[in-house]
Amino acid sequence: MFLLLPFDSLVVNLLGISITVLFTLLLVFIIVPAIFGVSFGIRKVYMKTLLKIFQWATLRIERGAKEKNHPVYKPYVNGIIAKEPTSLEEEIKEIRRSGSGKALDTPEFELSDIFYFCRKGIETIMDDEVTKRFSAEELESWNLLSRTNYNFQYISLRLTVLWGLGVLIRYCFLLPLRIALAFTGISLLVTGTTVVGYLPNGRCKEFLSKHVHLMCYRICVRALTAIITYHDRENRPRNGGICVANHTSPIDVIILASDGYYAMVGQIHGGLMGVIQRAMVKACPHVWFERSEVKDRHLVARRLTEHVQDKSKLPILIFPEGTCINNTSVMMFKKGSFEIGATVYPVAIKYDPQFGDAFWNSSKYGMVTYLLRMMTSWAIVCSVWYLPPMTRQPEEDAVQFANRVKSAIARQGGLVDLLWDGGLKREKVKDTFKEEQQKLYSKMIVGNHEDRSRS
Repeated sequence: MFLLLPFDSLVVNLLGISITVLFTLLLVFIIVPAIFGVSFGIRKVYMKTLLKIFQWATLRIERGAKEKNHPVYKPYVNGIIAKEPTSLEEEIKEIRRSGSGKALDTPEFELSDIFYFCRKGIETIMDDEVTKRFSAEELESWNLLSRTNYNFQYISLRLTVLWGLGVLIRYCFLLPLRIALAFTGISLLVTGTTVVGYLPNGRCKEFLSKHVHLMCYRICVRALTAIITYHDRENRPRNGGICVANHTSPIDVIILASDGYYAMVGQIHGGLMGVIQRAMVKACPHVWFERSEVKDRHLVARRLTEHVQDKSKLPILIFPEGTCINNTSVMMFKKGSFEIGATVYPVAIKYDPQFGDAFWNSSKYGMVTYLLRMMTSWAIVCSVWYLPPMTRQPEEDAVQFANRVKSAIARQGGLVDLLWDGGLKREKVKDTFKEEQQKLYSKMIVGNHEDRSRS
């Protein structure tokens, strides 16, 4: 057995004191405030400090680029092709007039009609409004993250040192701290919900389950240094309803669940996620599906209907897009959630990519890589708007109701309202989309021909 030298003993004592101080600070400034749902404002001061540093760095980069006469940023545009909101009939009518001078009254096929479909095809290839919703957009300013700007070049020693200092802070201080907090939050969630699950059903169990969930989600929010602003909280979802929101990231669940108590809907998983799901369902009536059940749309709808019909049960949290979009737009909502006749509580979530990109490109990054990118960002800053509850009108079908809810979310969040299915992220365009264009063109010609015959 080796005796410790005085120097070694001093190092061990200092290390022990440092760890003790670190855990004490975590307990006092993060975990305890999360339990009671309060904040000391440290994250907001941190965000304001970052903004000032970003502004200085951006001005210095722009000045250096001007001196060296080279572009630093890629040009940022919303679209490379100007598109007018005109119909197929109007555009073909214009092509016929400019080409052959004939009006649209001619029922026969015109060779010039081909140019409309050719132009639309080329526009779609060059400026695909669907594909670009599944890639992170480049920022117009530098935020000291190397992945923010791929055209960044050496400007000055001070900027390089500042970037290197940022790497050390994010990887050597923030990352270990965030991993520790995430581990604490998940461990408490599994342990707490398991213990609460053994209690008899009643108000005591509901009270404890609610506060265990809120406490653990708030700790996980702090593990991401998430700075969230909630608007119109009087419209928060209530029991017996369905909460629907646009979907950018898996952390959307944590963002919303740290301010409300929801029943989750999802597929049963294995591994660590499966352990968490089994523990959560003991304390709260979450709705988990087997893989075979998920494919049965009617079975899923029946399970959801049974849940919302009980007004004492928690509101269900659903993301109807079915996939993550890059927070610039809202894509087609699946109609299943809108067929069951429950009150819908729309929620709009908008992230600020200046501090960190929350979008999960699941076709490019695995979950581990994505979480590493999230935890090495500066912060996750977002705004959440609770919209007034909406119900299905007598004259509406499920698709129309879903589109009305989607449009309300898009308007509030400043997002582009798209009709495309988010499933196009991994699948080819369905034949029904092609057939729809064929039917429109056919109806345009056949319809005119029928009108002429009747006249």
